[in-house]
Amino acid sequence: MEIWFLGTGAGRPMKHRNVTSIALRLPDPDCSLWMFDAGEGTQHQLMRTPLKLNKLEVLFVTHLHGDHTYGIPGLLSTRSYVGGNSPLQLFGPPGIREMIETALTLSSTRLDYEITYHEVTEGVIFKNERYTVEALPLEHRVPSFGYRITECESPGKLNVERLQQLGVPAGPLFGRIKKGEDVTLPDGTLIRAADVAGTPICGRIIAIAGDTKPCDNAYRLAQNADLLVHEATFAAGQEEKAHLYGHSTTVEAAATARDSNAKRLIMTHFSTRFVDEDLAALEEEAREIFPNSYAAHDLYHTEIPRAKG
Repeated sequence: MEIWFLGTGAGRPMKHRNVTSIALRLPDPDCSLWMFDAGEGTQHQLMRTPLKLNKLEVLFVTHLHGDHTYGIPGLLSTRSYVGGNSPLQLFGPPGIREMIETALTLSSTRLDYEITYHEVTEGVIFKNERYTVEALPLEHRVPSFGYRITECESPGKLNVERLQQLGVPAGPLFGRIKKGEDVTLPDGTLIRAADVAGTPICGRIIAIAGDTKPCDNAYRLAQNADLLVHEATFAAGQEEKAHLYGHSTTVEAAATARDSNAKRLIMTHFSTRFVDEDLAALEEEAREIFPNSYAAHDLYHTEIPRAKG
């Protein structure tokens, strides 16, 4: 599982930093792409990566401000041109459907695929056999959501040598046992999955906050997360201004990670007052509160490993 920061700026694009968009590349067997927000120019940023737009399956929108949404119509249109014709799911606050359909209709844009819109409220909004996504409202100037992605646990490694000793033939029975199912052999021998399979592997938890000032739901969102992505629009000491506009500072993002027992924090959504040379200082501010903090820059990407043990 890999996360890419296609844009890390707030408000408007700059020469060295585009506005907000995040891509999450899922591991095998999915190998699909989920995206979170798409400010203007996102599709150009995507072209600078190895990510494939035709792999995009789900787009989550945190809120309707332009620096998070103006790139969506172009992104959806280009998806058709590059062979993306499978259905797309689009999640966002109330109004997301009207916003996107109006832009597509008035521009006479035709898509070669169907979009299913989901106007989200608090709670579980997506679930399949591998992932669950929960939405939580945050505190911003307009309705803004954070998304918590929880990967289901995976079966532990089978003890193949022991299975062979017990006379279990390779094939479908191995698969059933790996799923945790006890099986009975033709001779009546009961094979208990717990005796021949390793401990299940915990799934990963990724929390992606939309624009927000510090609030209780931000802590709920990040609880025990392997990775918290949190806005840090302002620097330490600028809390009053940050809260006036519904935003957070670096140290507030770090405190959220620390107090929610997250394992890693990546900050994004930096004010236009900061240039790339400022990111190291912003990172150090956060690390005084939460040592495993990082400041993302455009096209920054990193693996999200499974927890050990």
